[in-house]
Amino acid sequence: MGDTISLTALRRHVINAQGYTGRGRRGRPAEVAETIRRLGAVQLDSISTVGRSHRLTLGSRVGAYPPGTVTRLLAGGVVFEYWAHEACLVPVEDWPVWRRRMSGRHLHHWYGPIIDSDPALARRVLDEIRERGPLGSRDFEGSGGGGMWNWKPAKRMLEALWTAGHLVIGGRQGFQRLYDLPERVIPQALLDAPEPSEQEFLRAVALRAVRGRGALTVSGMVEHNRLRGGVARLRPHVTALVNAGEVRELAVEDGGPPVYVAGGTDLDDNRPSAAVLISPFDNLLWDRPFAARVLGFDHLIEVYKRPHERRYGYYVLPFVLGDRLAARVDLKTDRAAGCLRLLALHPEPRIRWGVTHERALDGALTRLAAVVGASTIVR
Repeated sequence: MGDTISLTALRRHVINAQGYTGRGRRGRPAEVAETIRRLGAVQLDSISTVGRSHRLTLGSRVGAYPPGTVTRLLAGGVVFEYWAHEACLVPVEDWPVWRRRMSGRHLHHWYGPIIDSDPALARRVLDEIRERGPLGSRDFEGSGGGGMWNWKPAKRMLEALWTAGHLVIGGRQGFQRLYDLPERVIPQALLDAPEPSEQEFLRAVALRAVRGRGALTVSGMVEHNRLRGGVARLRPHVTALVNAGEVRELAVEDGGPPVYVAGGTDLDDNRPSAAVLISPFDNLLWDRPFAARVLGFDHLIEVYKRPHERRYGYYVLPFVLGDRLAARVDLKTDRAAGCLRLLALHPEPRIRWGVTHERALDGALTRLAAVVGASTIVR
């Protein structure tokens, strides 16, 4: 093993690697696309209590950006949606990499072998989209009782065909997916690229995870990509990347598992300066054991808990201040009133909350309000 890094330097490096902005600004579509490319994947989530998660994640890095930007990037073949960490926005250059996962997804992870069990419906769905252009699930006949576990047959088929790579997301109406044929959206050169081998796939996704996150353990790379087979499957390929000089292994002063950074990376241990509220689904927090170890932050997502079981609130945004996660802030966007409401503030136990923290939080709230389109802040 090579060099050793302190927890403080590691914490600063991974926060700096996220590229959070510390000032109010207007992000351009090209900056949104470049941020997705740099991070490798940005998680999508349907909850809109404050704003859609991808808007919070992107906005914390590029600032407020024009509505409809992501739909235009999808339709223009600049990014695509796929199951990376969860359902994510992914740079289109990585389409050939994820073909490996697509080809193995004829058994849908929720619905089973529905493409093979109803090929007539699969053909009908594909033919409708081929003839009529991008369509959403509401454009198909069928009935269902509502709720994600009882979708109508065409909805399930759309999801399965997308998961298997036979369809892509060609845009969105609101948050509803519009499904289209890959050849009408993805550049032909990428469609024609060969599917990677198991070795090529695992090394590619490991390297992208390290580049996007700044530093990760092997288990963090597994979690980043939701890889089956765990550490045992991935470790030989990480070792190969180290031997090739594409990643670098670092011991950590706390004696825990080593971390890996991109080869040739200058470790950025300058103290981060941003004050920013981040999505609970932000990339920084995907690996909860790593967040606890390096950031000293026990990350909780409580939207799926019953009210009496929550400690901090329903939709709680962590507050990154410098090189610390300083507080948890329960927020809600009141769209009818045009305001961002602060429902509760919970400083972290190790933080001596004071005037400086309040001023920093005020700035972060102002920038978040611009991202979600709120004109006022109510505390």
